[in-house]
Amino acid sequence: MARFFKYKSPSDVTADAATLGYDIPATEDLAPLFQPVAVGDRTVGNRFAIHPMEGCDGTLDGHPDELTYRRYLRFGAGGAKLIWGEATAIADDGRMNSRQLLINDANAAGLENMLADCRAAHRESVGDDADLLLGLQLTHSGRFSFRKPKIACHDPILDPITLDKSTGKFIDASYPVLTDDDLKQIEDQYLAAARLAAKVGCDFIDLKQCHRYLLSELLGAKHRPGEYGGSFENRTRLIRNITQRIAAELPELILATRFNAYDGIPYRSRAEDKIGEPYPHELPLQVAFGTNPQNHRKEQLDEPVQLAENMKQWGMKLLSVSMGNPYANPHIVRPAEFPPVDGYHSPEHPLDGIARHFRIAQRIQQTVGEVPVVGSGYSWLQDFAPHVGAANVANGSIAFVGFGRATLSHPDFVKTIQETGSLNRKKVCRTFSYCTNLMRAKHNKLGQYATGCPPFDKEVYGPLWDEVKQSTDSRDA
Repeated sequence: MARFFKYKSPSDVTADAATLGYDIPATEDLAPLFQPVAVGDRTVGNRFAIHPMEGCDGTLDGHPDELTYRRYLRFGAGGAKLIWGEATAIADDGRMNSRQLLINDANAAGLENMLADCRAAHRESVGDDADLLLGLQLTHSGRFSFRKPKIACHDPILDPITLDKSTGKFIDASYPVLTDDDLKQIEDQYLAAARLAAKVGCDFIDLKQCHRYLLSELLGAKHRPGEYGGSFENRTRLIRNITQRIAAELPELILATRFNAYDGIPYRSRAEDKIGEPYPHELPLQVAFGTNPQNHRKEQLDEPVQLAENMKQWGMKLLSVSMGNPYANPHIVRPAEFPPVDGYHSPEHPLDGIARHFRIAQRIQQTVGEVPVVGSGYSWLQDFAPHVGAANVANGSIAFVGFGRATLSHPDFVKTIQETGSLNRKKVCRTFSYCTNLMRAKHNKLGQYATGCPPFDKEVYGPLWDEVKQSTDSRDA
C-alpha cells in the first residue's frame, strides 16, 4: 500500500505540492518531451534521459555479463535519446562493488559490443540512431571503493560509518587520506579511461562528481591541505585538470558530468519508529558541498553555481544535477514510498525532496544557459512523471527529464508514451525499493547480486529476489 502517492491525475500532484508550499507544474501536453535539443555539436532527438543505472551485474573482472547486455538492449530499444551509461570504474581499486564495470584494455571489446548492441537495438526499434547520444559514466568510488576506502578528506560524520572491508573496522581520524601524488595518478587514469571510452564508441563520457564518490568528495574538502583542498580553486583542481586535458586531446568526445549540487549530511534510522534522523553533528558543517554550514536542511548554491559556470568554460557540454548519497541519506537522492531494508522511512514528504531537486536543477540550468541540464527526482511521480517533466521542459527549468529506477520496470517507457500518450500502468515503478534491496544484498559467492525489478521483471529478477529472501531468512533464523 502506498504511503504518500494517492494521486489520480497530474493536477492532484500540483495541488498537493501547493499545500506544502511548492509550485510543481504539470501539463497534459507532452509534446515538449519530443522536441530535439542540441548537445555540443550533436542534436538529440527527444528530452528523455536514462540515468546511469548501475546493474551490479558485470563479471568479477569488470566485463559486461549477460544481464548487462540485456539491460542495454532494452534501454536501446526503449526510445530514450540520451542513454547515460552506468558507473564504470577507471581502476580496479576504485570499483564500488565486486561486479561493477571496469574500463581497461581487457574489457574494452566487451564494452564496445555492449554499446554497439544498444545502438543496433535502438535502430531496430526506433529506426534511426543519428540523434541518439550514448555514453558511459567514468568513476572512481573513493570512500566507497569496495576493496578499501580511498578517502579524499576526513568527514567527522561520515567517517564513523565508513567501513574498511579489508579490516572489518570503521575508519577514524588516523585513516590515511589519498596524497596529492595519488590524485595526480588518478588524473592520468581518467585520461586513459577517456581514450578507451572514445575508442569503444562513446558519444560522451561523464566525469562522475556525485553522491560523495571521489570527485564529489573533493568538492567539499575544505580542510584538506595541499594542492587539492582548502580553497574553491584547489578543491576543483582535479576536475579542472581532467576536463581540460581530455578536451584538448579528444575534442570529438562530448564531456558531461553528473554532479552533486547539494550534499546534506548522513541520516540514520530512529529506534522507536524507523524514521530517518540526522546523525549527531557539530556546526558549522565542515565538508558538505552546496549545504548551508549552519543548517544541513538548506542548500547553499554559491559554489555549485560557480562550479557549473567554470565547467561550461572548461568545455563541459552536458550537466546532470544530483545530490546526497544513496547510503547515507537516500531520501535526498531518490524520494521513495518505502526505504531499502538497510534504510529508514523518509523524514519528509517525497514532494519536499522532489521540489529540492527541481529548484536546484533549475538554478543550474539558468546559470549555464544553452548547456543542457538533466533533471532528477521524477521516478516517485510515477504515472504523472511525464506530465511534470513536460512542464519543466516547456518552462525552461531543465532540458532533459532523467529517469532512473523507473527504467528498470518500464524500459520501453518512451515508446509507450509516444504511442499511447501515457505510461503503461502495469509497468510503472512504485518506488518500493526492491531494486535497491537486491543491490544491497552481498551474501553470495560473487559478493554482489545483480539488480533489477523483481515485481515487473519477474522472469529474470524474481528468482534472484527469492534467493535473497531465503538467504536472509536463514541467516536471521
